[in-house]
Amino acid sequence: MKRILLAIIAVAWMGSNGWAQTDQTSSERKKVAVVLSGGGAKGMAHIGVLKILERAGIPIDIITGTSMGSIIGGLYAIGYNANALDSMVRVQDWSYVITDREDMRRQSLNDRKKQNTYAFTTGLTIGKKDMQAGGIIKGKNLAELFQQLCTGYTDSLDFTRDLRIPFACVATNIIDNSEVDFHSGRLPQAMRASMAIPAAFSPVRIGSKVLVDGGLKNNYPADIAREMGADIIIGVTVQGAPKEAEDLGGTMSILSQIIDVNCKNKYDENLAITDLHLQVDTKGYGSASFSQSAIDTLIHRGEELAMRHWDDIVALKKRIGISDSFRPNIYQPLRPQVMTEKRHISCFTFENMTSRDKLFLYEKFKLNRTDSIDAELEQELTTSMRVDLFYQTAECRVVPEGDGVRVILSAGNRKTVQLHAGFRYDTEEYAAVQLGLDIPLKTNIPINTDITLRLGKRLMARGELTMHPRSFTRPTLSCSFRRNDVDIYMDGNRSYNILYNQFQGEFTPINFDLRHFNLQLGLRWDYMHYRSKLGSETSTQVTLKDEHFFSYRARMHYNSEDNWYFPTRGARFSAEYAYVTNNFTKLNQRAADGTLIGKKTGMSEVSANWRMSFTFGDRFTLQPMLYGRLLFGSVVPPVFSNAIGGDWFAHYVEQQMPFAGIGNIEYVSHQFVAAQLQAQQRIATNNYVLLRVSCGQQADEMKELLDHRTLLGVQACYSYNTMFGPVGVTLGYSNRTKKTYFYLNVGYEF
Repeated sequence: MKRILLAIIAVAWMGSNGWAQTDQTSSERKKVAVVLSGGGAKGMAHIGVLKILERAGIPIDIITGTSMGSIIGGLYAIGYNANALDSMVRVQDWSYVITDREDMRRQSLNDRKKQNTYAFTTGLTIGKKDMQAGGIIKGKNLAELFQQLCTGYTDSLDFTRDLRIPFACVATNIIDNSEVDFHSGRLPQAMRASMAIPAAFSPVRIGSKVLVDGGLKNNYPADIAREMGADIIIGVTVQGAPKEAEDLGGTMSILSQIIDVNCKNKYDENLAITDLHLQVDTKGYGSASFSQSAIDTLIHRGEELAMRHWDDIVALKKRIGISDSFRPNIYQPLRPQVMTEKRHISCFTFENMTSRDKLFLYEKFKLNRTDSIDAELEQELTTSMRVDLFYQTAECRVVPEGDGVRVILSAGNRKTVQLHAGFRYDTEEYAAVQLGLDIPLKTNIPINTDITLRLGKRLMARGELTMHPRSFTRPTLSCSFRRNDVDIYMDGNRSYNILYNQFQGEFTPINFDLRHFNLQLGLRWDYMHYRSKLGSETSTQVTLKDEHFFSYRARMHYNSEDNWYFPTRGARFSAEYAYVTNNFTKLNQRAADGTLIGKKTGMSEVSANWRMSFTFGDRFTLQPMLYGRLLFGSVVPPVFSNAIGGDWFAHYVEQQMPFAGIGNIEYVSHQFVAAQLQAQQRIATNNYVLLRVSCGQQADEMKELLDHRTLLGVQACYSYNTMFGPVGVTLGYSNRTKKTYFYLNVGYEF
C-alpha cells in the first residue's frame, strides 16, 4: 500500500510542478467553489469533471461535498489533484476497502485460510454493548485508508485555515435528525462520518452525536459553499433520473428509491444558487459499482459531460475575473514517511495500550535493548499488536525527534469474539455449512480459542487453543471429531462407501506462524471408529477394525500467492514428515481376536507440493505444480493409504491429492508423484477459464516408480469469483477412469 501511495504522490508532485504559477489574490477575482454530491461509487465521476476544470484553468478556492463527494473533495483539498485521484481510485482493491476483511498481506497463513473459507464474518459482543456496531460493515478498512491518504492532516484541524483549499462536508446526526457540517476536526473521521450509509456502514460516534451519511439532510451542500464566501458555484451531481412505478421491481431498487427521495432535502434550493450545474449520466451503475470497468466508465463520463460544457466553463473565467491564459496552483499531498534504512530510536510512545501490553512488546522484541528501527521491525511490531494482543487496528509511526525518531505504537479497539460462516454446494456432497468462532482471551499470556463446526455429509467439530507467549512460537493444543461418509471409486466406478468416526488430539509446542511461512512440530493422536462399510460386488474385501495411532509430525508451509484461488504471482510450498505408530515407537500387529502377533517399525510418510505462478500480460497465468506422497514401512494402515481425485488437497480425507480428470477419491499405490500444469485466463474482472493437465506415476516400491503406466488427466473449468466464493463448472477426463465427469461447485472450499 505504501509503495502505491508513493507512486500516486509522485504523479501529483510532477503534475503540480507543471502547473506552477502564481495565483491571483482573492481580492482581485471572485471566489470559486466546487460542490460534489453524494452517490456512492457513482461519485467517481467527480474526478473526471475535476480533470476538465484543471485543464480549463478554473481556480478552486472552496470545496464542499457529501458522502463520496466529501471523500473526493477532502482529498482534493489537501493536495491530491485530479490525476492523482484517478490513479488512487484505480489501484484500490475496493472489494477489500469497503469490507472489514483483513489485509492478506498482513495476515498469517492461518488467518488467510480463514478469510478464504468463510463468506461472512461479524463481531459478537458479550456482556456489554459494542459501540462500533450499527451496520453490516464497521468501516475499519475505509478508516485505515483515509488515515493513510490524509498523511499530515490526521490531527484536529480547522478545515478553512489548515487545508490547502478550504473544505467542508456534511453528516447527519440521527439522535435529533439534524445536519452536522464539518468545518474542523479530524479530516479522516469527518469523511468517514459523511459516507456512513445507514445499516450498511456503522455510524461514527463523536461525543453525544451518532453520525451517518450526510445525504439524508444535504446531499448537495451548495448552501455551505455560499456561507464560506463563494461567489461562483460549480456543482456536480450524480443522481439518476427519477424512477417510475415500473422501475421499482426489486428490493435494491426500492431501497435506492427511498434513499434518493430522502436525499432531496435542500436539493432544489441549492441548485437555484448554482452558477454551473453538471449532472453526470450514471445510468447502468449504482452506489456499489466499484469494479475497475465501472470506475473507468464513470470517470470517463464525468470528463465527457464537462467537455460538452467546455464553452460554459471557459465563459466563467470572465465572471471570475481572470484571463484565458490563467492557470491556478495545483497542489500535491504531503509525502508519508517510509523508512528505507535503519533510524536511531530516541524513545517509544504507546497510545491506547495497557501496561501489560506494553510489557509484552518490550519483552518480546527486547525494546529496552533496541536502539534502531527499520521497515521490517515496524511491520513486526504492527503485526504482533494485531495478532498477539488482539487489536483490530494497529499503527507504528516514527516522528523525528532530536538526532533520532520517536516510535509511536498506536492501537485501536480490541478484537471482539468473531463469528464466521461459510456455505457451499457441490454435486458430490450437496449442501454444507461451516461455522467458526474466534474467542480472544486477554490473559497474562494471550490465548486465542478457535471453535469450528461443519454440518453436511461430512460432520466435523474442532476446538483449538493457541497461546501467544513472548517468544516467537505459538504453542497450540487442538482436539477434533470427524464423522466421515466417503465414497471410494475404482477406475471411475463406485466401489464402496466407508462411514467412520475419527477422534483426533494434537499438541504442537513448536508453531512459528508468520506472514508467508508456518513451521509446526508436534505429537498427534488418532482414533478410528468404523461404523459401516458398504461395497458393491466388485469391491475389495478390506476388513476395518477400530484402531488408534500416535504420530510425530513436522510440517512446513510457505505461501506468497496474491490470491487464494486465482493467483497471478507468488509461490506455494508445503512439506510434511510423519512417523506413525500405535504405541509411540512401533506398530503392533494383532490377530482378528485381538492377540498381539508382532511389532513392526512405524510407518513413515513424506509428502510435498510446490506451485509457482508466471503471468504473461495482465490476464494469462501459467501455474506448474509438482507434488507427491511417499509411504515407507513394512506395514501401511489402510486409513493412511494414498488417495487422488478432485481439485484440492485434503478435501474429503487428509491424504487426498488432486488430479485433473478424476472427480472422486481413487486409492493408488504407496509411492505416488505427479505434475500438473494449469493455464488460467481471466476474462473481464471476475471470470476465469482454467485448463489443467496432470500426469502421475505410482508404485509399491520407489525403484518401480517408472515401470507402471503413466496416469494422465485433463480438465477444463469456468469459474466466476464472487464475494461468497468461486462458482465453477468443471468437465474432466482421465485414462484411469476412461469417462467424462461433471462437477459443479458454489462457494469456498472446506
